[in-house]
Amino acid sequence: QVQLVESGGGLVQAGGSLRLSCAASTRTFSAYTMGWFRQAPGKEREFVVGISRNVGITYYEDSVKGRFTISRDNAKNTVYLQMNSLKSEDTAVYYCAADSTFGPLARTQGEYDYWGQGTQVTVSS
Repeated sequence: QVQLVESGGGLVQAGGSLRLSCAASTRTFSAYTMGWFRQAPGKEREFVVGISRNVGITYYEDSVKGRFTISRDNAKNTVYLQMNSLKSEDTAVYYCAADSTFGPLARTQGEYDYWGQGTQVTVSS
């Protein structure tokens, strides 16, 4: 069982920045693909970005390309999401997730095995 704990959410003005962190309770963190999802009020949870195990290949949804950056520190068992140029439409609860299986970088909820509790990001316009 892997526990994921997100932090770093908050209230920020449009155009501002936030950095989310997700700490994992596992000694084999580097073996997991990590993803960030978000869920806005009244909408389904959606994939935002993922980073593969070991070498750290990344995939971004079009809506966040050029503004968000995912990174991981395997020594600290932590994945980060740097969010710049935030927009009101980025307002959502952000979840990190871990995928233990081998294969292409996972981009759907069902492919992820473990989830954090979520952290609220609110962007005021």
